[in-house]
Amino acid sequence: MKIGFIGLGIMGTPMAGHLLKGGHTLFLNTRRDVPAELVAAGGTACASPAAVAEAADIILLMVPDTPDVEKVLFGPDGIASGLSAGKVVVDMSSISPVETKQFAERIDALGAHYLDAPVSGGEVGAKAASLSIMVGGDEAIFERVRPIFELMGKNITLVGPNGAGQTAKVANQIIVALTIEAVAEGLVFASKSGADPAKVRQALMGGLATSRILEVHGERMIKRTFDPGFRIALHQKDLNLALASAKAVGVALPSTATAQQLFNTCVANGGADWDHSGIVRALELMAAHPVTPD
Repeated sequence: MKIGFIGLGIMGTPMAGHLLKGGHTLFLNTRRDVPAELVAAGGTACASPAAVAEAADIILLMVPDTPDVEKVLFGPDGIASGLSAGKVVVDMSSISPVETKQFAERIDALGAHYLDAPVSGGEVGAKAASLSIMVGGDEAIFERVRPIFELMGKNITLVGPNGAGQTAKVANQIIVALTIEAVAEGLVFASKSGADPAKVRQALMGGLATSRILEVHGERMIKRTFDPGFRIALHQKDLNLALASAKAVGVALPSTATAQQLFNTCVANGGADWDHSGIVRALELMAAHPVTPD
């Protein structure tokens, strides 16, 4: 297939690489220079999102936030100006479910199609092609794009119509944040109580408290490896989406609000670019005790 890929950061670069390895023709654009390894592998660098849309039949986006998606879609030299009937736009960013529905309507009005398909799994999942992909949109269009998704992920689910994929991703980010925070609380408590946090984690890995987050992020907290990963600033953005969406539908998310305040504490202490497992540092500040010394 002729595929466009816009947004070649920590996640987008390995995702695009899997598509090239799968034999597809790629047209590439990003805010900075297109990574040399993707061009060397056969990708074509394009000057604008519009040029990508003109060249490709299916255009994927992987950019940070809702305003970035809007700019790439509808700004000067945006995707919309290069679209023609029948083409498919697939937004794999994590953005507002409400605005996603509006974007989909505007793309549909041009005779093209729209899927929202945010992912979970982070940089590790992007590199391993093991991402979970949550999709909103028409089932026939989803089936058309599924072979592309299968090159990047393992758990691929059509959740519902446009916006449903982004809603699922917001729910995912709530659960991830609260689980990381729970692991952090447990390890801070164990350490300050005099137990070896590494041994506590090892013991918990065999019981009901076990989780992928206890395995991966618990180890990060103990070893003090807070290089992202997934940056706190991006998880803050996702929890802002959760809290705004919850307000719109009349749902209370008290624990999500608490996790956001802990992320705010990290950012106030220079941690915007820490991995989100760094939420433990906010709890350590309140306890005046690190899980293990830095």
